[in-house]
Amino acid sequence: MKMERTSWKKRRTLVQREGQVGVQASACSGGTLKRELQRAGSETGAPGAARLRLRITAAAESIVRGGHPWVFAESMREQNREGQAGELAVIYDRQDKFLAVGLFDPDSPIRVRVLHAGKPQTIDAAWWAARLDTALRRRDGLFDERTTGYRLINGESDGWPGLVLDRYDTTLVLKIYTAAWLGRLEEITLRIQERLKPERVVLRLSRNILSDAKKMSGLEDGRVLIGDRLEACPTFLESGLRFEADVLRGQKTGFFLDQRENRQLVESLARGRTVLNAFSFSGGFSVYAARGGAKVVTDLDISAHALAAAERNFKLNQTEPAVARALHELVRADAFEWLAGNSRRKFDLVVLDPPSLAKREAERAGAIRAYGKLAESGLKHLLPGGILVACSCSAHVTTAEFFNAVRQSVTKSGRKFIELRTTRHAPDHPATFAEAEYLKVIYFEG
Repeated sequence: MKMERTSWKKRRTLVQREGQVGVQASACSGGTLKRELQRAGSETGAPGAARLRLRITAAAESIVRGGHPWVFAESMREQNREGQAGELAVIYDRQDKFLAVGLFDPDSPIRVRVLHAGKPQTIDAAWWAARLDTALRRRDGLFDERTTGYRLINGESDGWPGLVLDRYDTTLVLKIYTAAWLGRLEEITLRIQERLKPERVVLRLSRNILSDAKKMSGLEDGRVLIGDRLEACPTFLESGLRFEADVLRGQKTGFFLDQRENRQLVESLARGRTVLNAFSFSGGFSVYAARGGAKVVTDLDISAHALAAAERNFKLNQTEPAVARALHELVRADAFEWLAGNSRRKFDLVVLDPPSLAKREAERAGAIRAYGKLAESGLKHLLPGGILVACSCSAHVTTAEFFNAVRQSVTKSGRKFIELRTTRHAPDHPATFAEAEYLKVIYFEG
């Protein structure tokens, strides 16, 4: 299978020698992809340019030494020249000693995404291969043949800042969140192909880099980098259930893989219950609840596209007797409005899994209030002895803030509830620094 070629720009290679990063010029427009990757570390800067050297504030030095993977623009003190997106930037401390090396992005508030800090290392093809192997080994033993959809690389927490790689059976989805990776796509894609041998690799781009990708490399969101074009959404297994993943146009990489363990918990709580899955997206919680013995499952979402996917996922699992027996209802409506205005509808189990309500820090306070209000609305639909499952994927809202907002709503309801448990990130979605900690879920019964 051949990778679709684009007009990849000339590059230069930065090689780390004896604690410093040197520059090796290379014009690879006429070389093969494999030959190009044998060079150490592709760059997009002009051949022969001096290595990009940075110094940062004392506070930022301490943060980087502590393992944080981001250097913000306001932390920059000195820079020897203008840098280009994706080249390796070497950070030196106040004693002019090597501190860290990372991917430079001149147009992002996160100016450097740190790849390595501490003692100098050679950033070459072998280094990238070893880093990929390290991420893959972290998933060893997590899943059996009943689960063929999971995360292989989780961005900064796996040492790949601004990049995620998800598996959907034989299709892999590579999503990048910074233009710093655009000049390295051939290198990374070939490494993935050699190591994992997927049938196809699909590229997804975050909104903030769509124009850069088009301008720099002619790349568009949803491009198939390896393999044949997709005629339909690929399917995969999760805990023995089959789901489709809209890898070309769907949210994230096509499915919310991070809620797997919470779906399993909902399944264990669903027997004999009527279930409301608010903000249902493609109905993952509902299919699990049905297999767990739920009598009725209701998917509530504002998107007709999402509800159609939920219906297809339900049909994909009709060979499961419990799923076939469950009544499946689809409700297209704004979940906030529907929950606030249809209190006569009661359920034994209510799942509230909204999209992020705080996409930036300025929205944090409003999001906390919204989570509390949403929990209040959900509780009004809960029958005595029912279970509320409240979720948040807002990184700007802390765990304590979200849990407290929901707990206050539970107290305000005047009903007696037992807090069953709280959960955090799935094992294939590690979070190694504060900004990566986004997922939190709390369960109440009463």
